[in-house]
Amino acid sequence: MGDVIEMSDSHKADAGISSDDQRKNACTMWCRKYFMAGQHVKQKQLEALKNLPPNAPWHQRFLVVNRRFIGPAIPATFLCTCWLAFMIKKQLWHLFAEKYVMTIIMVFVSLFAGMTGISGGVMVFPVMTLALEISPKTARDFSILIQSFGLTAAMFTIKFMGFKVDKSALIFCTLGGFGGVVVGLEVLDIHLSPPVKKFMFTSFCFSFGFALFLLNRYRNRRTFTSVMFINAWKAGVLFITGFIGGIFTAIGGSGLDIMSFSIITLLFRVTEKTAAPSSVIVMAMNSLFTFFWRGVIQSDIPEDAWVYLLVCIPVVVCGAPIGSVIGSYLHRLVLACFIYVVTTAGLVASFAIIPLTPILIGLSVGVVIGGAIFYISVTLAGARLLIQTERREQKEMVKQQNNDLVSTELQRYNAEIRDSGRDLDASRL
Repeated sequence: MGDVIEMSDSHKADAGISSDDQRKNACTMWCRKYFMAGQHVKQKQLEALKNLPPNAPWHQRFLVVNRRFIGPAIPATFLCTCWLAFMIKKQLWHLFAEKYVMTIIMVFVSLFAGMTGISGGVMVFPVMTLALEISPKTARDFSILIQSFGLTAAMFTIKFMGFKVDKSALIFCTLGGFGGVVVGLEVLDIHLSPPVKKFMFTSFCFSFGFALFLLNRYRNRRTFTSVMFINAWKAGVLFITGFIGGIFTAIGGSGLDIMSFSIITLLFRVTEKTAAPSSVIVMAMNSLFTFFWRGVIQSDIPEDAWVYLLVCIPVVVCGAPIGSVIGSYLHRLVLACFIYVVTTAGLVASFAIIPLTPILIGLSVGVVIGGAIFYISVTLAGARLLIQTERREQKEMVKQQNNDLVSTELQRYNAEIRDSGRDLDASRL
């Protein structure tokens, strides 16, 4: 055994590989795995490139080769052009001198949103309310305004790129979200103090980390491309999910995307490739509806929210696509760590900055512990639901096989009748 070890060491020495070089190679491999994973090209993109004729016009080749970049570039160019025309017309450039801090912050927020696929409200609401001491009302309305532009652009990109979405989740979560927004704005918002809103939102976002942890822990679980065998109770669950998410959106400007993503992935075992674009569209529709309710029905959007919007639109519509490109090179665990850090920092900042009372501490602890228990229960329920789904799949498969067998027998019987008829006609002749 010792000779083998000495021989291997001699080979390493001959090859010029030292222990320092091995450590460097291991570090390089680790960095490449988590920070330079490389973009995952969609199957449709590969098929389009494969089927592209050699003599295709340059514009067709350009569209096919750069489709992933053209999709986000179209809405970004349109929104930036409209914003630029408005700013030139109104001569509002002085707003940047007054609110440049928010512009700088939104650079990082937009990159974070683009990389992780989570709406920027998760990050911008704690930053505005805790670090900048902006009122929760203004922070929420700004989040809604900026998401109405940014997520709508993302919704166009999803449609343009042809990403698969879950129509059941879109319909029922969106309808539930509308109801949750109305209840949140008209009933709950006026009764909640600013510290309560801050703690509720940061604790809610922190609890999402449990869902993300469970999702990464059971990475190799079986998934589906949509909610299987949709029925009344599943539609009800999606509606209630949207309703609760809409309430948190009414409080902090975001929440429906987190709720919908968590439920359809953990409970209904829908793949993240379908759940992520579905939650983006649901949140975009919810943001537009909240924008309408705050701007038209209540007519109570603060002026500062509009000012922040004007100085942040070009940053967001350009930063989010860039973030999505950066995120495509990062390992999923790195992106998950970003979310862990942001949500944890928001909760820690709440405890450090806001004057604590027994009610606030109890509220935060209750939301965090309740969220952990809730997501664990949802994961366990999803495992049981998966067994039921697989049993039903087997029944449907057996039923389909029986139908195919009956159809084959009928075709054979009809063929025999036709053949016997031809023989009878031939004998008569």
